[in-house]
Amino acid sequence: MVVDNISNLIISLKNASTAGKDYLRVPATKINSAILNVLKENNFIVDFSKKDKDAKDIKVVLKYEDGAAAITDVKRISKNSKRVYQSSKEIKNVRRGYGMAVISTPKGVMSGINAREQKVGGELLFEIW
Repeated sequence: MVVDNISNLIISLKNASTAGKDYLRVPATKINSAILNVLKENNFIVDFSKKDKDAKDIKVVLKYEDGAAAITDVKRISKNSKRVYQSSKEIKNVRRGYGMAVISTPKGVMSGINAREQKVGGELLFEIW
């Protein structure tokens, strides 16, 4: 059985936000840290941290604005069974600018807006709004 860490991360974020949780813990992997860094830069989460270098999980502090969760839904685009790649010109706005695409590029994991600005394409991981 293949575990999809990205799907687990984004569904956990969505479910915890919907349930009104203050924080959640996710497995500490390099891809999870990179994705959480992008989400923090784009104000979808407040912060994330590991207890120490050898910690097995990451604590993610969720963001709420006027009682409403910053994360309302997510959509996994590229899956283990079907990879989806886009050039920088093909990257579109998500939910008319209210959402964000997260893309794995040769320059690292970044938002769709940053990828378009840097003129770099890559694997479209998921959309979040």
